[in-house]
Amino acid sequence: MYPMKGNPMEEEGCSVRIVHLDRVMQAREESIPEAEVGRLALVYKILGDPTRLKIALALMNGEMCVCDLAAHLSLSESAVSHQIRRMRDLALVKSRRDGQVLYYSLDDHHVEDLIAMGLEHVRE
Repeated sequence: MYPMKGNPMEEEGCSVRIVHLDRVMQAREESIPEAEVGRLALVYKILGDPTRLKIALALMNGEMCVCDLAAHLSLSESAVSHQIRRMRDLALVKSRRDGQVLYYSLDDHHVEDLIAMGLEHVRE
């Protein structure tokens, strides 16, 4: 057995086993459907990849084409296109065509809010 600092029960759990039924029932009543939990987890998984997060961060400053993103990230256009495709599947980015150029931007303000809140949290 390894020596531990402090009381591990205070740090990691209760010293007695009691289920607070009112809190459990409230949590169950307010829980979201499994399909939404799965989709939300996918959003965070997609944004949890450093390359895709860098793409989203770059798009927070305005729309960019794949060539721009590839140059910014020092990646191949193919690699960026692959990541953009995954992000489009979850409606994190959208596109706009101008002649032969396809520009990408964040899909809506919610995506920017997710990133901004995460940044605020890590910068505290």
